[in-house]
Amino acid sequence: MTEQTEPESALPLTEAAFFILLSLAPQPKHGYAIMKEVEQLSHGRVTLSTGTLYGAIKRLLEQEWIEPVDEEELPDIDPDEPKRGRKAYQLTDWGRRILEAEAARLESLVHVAQHQLVGKGAM
Repeated sequence: MTEQTEPESALPLTEAAFFILLSLAPQPKHGYAIMKEVEQLSHGRVTLSTGTLYGAIKRLLEQEWIEPVDEEELPDIDPDEPKRGRKAYQLTDWGRRILEAEAARLESLVHVAQHQLVGKGAM
């Protein structure tokens, strides 16, 4: 178990970890669905190999940012695809707090960059 203090102490996240957590924000997903959503959310900029994905999932589980979900609780993403044998994951409350803190950190960076770019262009 990791010590949970302030979510900001876990930042910054890697791009892969950020997108994995972000993909799990709306609902639990299995590994393949996470891979596909990360690629979609990043507009193809981040593509995870299975090794990278499951290495990251292992670390996120150890840090208690995500947790396994019983396959009965997994929503039907593709009704033609059987659920058996798939491991699914969901954000923990702590993982959601970390994701929110990282989103706020990134928003702050964008704000500073926009301010600097506008300020430089106005001179």
